[in-house]
Amino acid sequence: MATRASAARKCSSGIILLLLLAAGTSSATAQLSTGFYSHSCPGVYDAVRSVTKAAIAREQRMGASILRLFFHDCFVQGCDASLLLDDTSSFQGEKMATPNNGSVRGFEVIDDIKTAVEKVCPGVVSCADILSVAARDSVVILGGPNWDVKLGRRDSTTASFSGANNNIPPPTSGLSNLTSLFAAQGLSQKDMVALSGAHTIGLARCTNFRAHVYNDTNIDGAFARTRQSACPRTSGSGDNNLAPLDLQTPTVFENNYYKNLVCKKGLLHSDQELFNGGSTDAQVQSYISSQSAFFADFVTGMIKMGDITPLTGSNGEIRKNCRRIN
Repeated sequence: MATRASAARKCSSGIILLLLLAAGTSSATAQLSTGFYSHSCPGVYDAVRSVTKAAIAREQRMGASILRLFFHDCFVQGCDASLLLDDTSSFQGEKMATPNNGSVRGFEVIDDIKTAVEKVCPGVVSCADILSVAARDSVVILGGPNWDVKLGRRDSTTASFSGANNNIPPPTSGLSNLTSLFAAQGLSQKDMVALSGAHTIGLARCTNFRAHVYNDTNIDGAFARTRQSACPRTSGSGDNNLAPLDLQTPTVFENNYYKNLVCKKGLLHSDQELFNGGSTDAQVQSYISSQSAFFADFVTGMIKMGDITPLTGSNGEIRKNCRRIN
């Protein structure tokens, strides 16, 4: 009897699901998939890769910048390309929010990719999907892992200045704040530690690491002095001076970032918090022991992050220009 009842429940739930789908109750029922453009725009991958590769060849830092664009986009309203929207006289975007102002970069590369993709298949591929593929390609080009990117996102017609200010973890974050901000996006502490490994590439501004190198005690003394030499203590002086997030290889995607943390050479306060006698120490150590474990968890985290509240179906739009609403 129990088996028949269970089967009946499954059947009835399946019928209800079919009815909901048939009624088209919500375009959100559409799902992201790795084969989304297999028929409508099979050339999208080559177009994105060629422009991304050329941009990184011109400036290797650009790979980290594109990856960071994806992070900062997905943490605000989900992965919807809201970050790419310019301010207008009647519209406030996210670019001037504190975590982004004077910091996020690479918008012109996304513009170039959009132009290349539009030549291949006009009006088909969203800016949100372009950014997700470019982020993956940036990781691969710099030596990191590859993965199949789920696609089918559409572009937002809105942005959230307040969301950008409140949702993106600041470099002053402690472990608890980091964990809670990632949890708010449906990402676990394990995902957070793995995704923080994105800091194995790229540079940071003095204004983001000044407090750590002058005030914190959980930092190697010689390393702190080296960073102080190009980052004056006084705020407003040398704010935009740059230092590598990964001391050894800021243009190669590998696990040196975690090795630096164990040596108390994390550039940002938030970096060093991952190895500071807390609950994430063991995970950091595991990534030092196994780069493949880091790569596997990073891929898992990137896929999960790419799934944050995408616009699908008839929601949103396919922008003609990534910087403005159609």
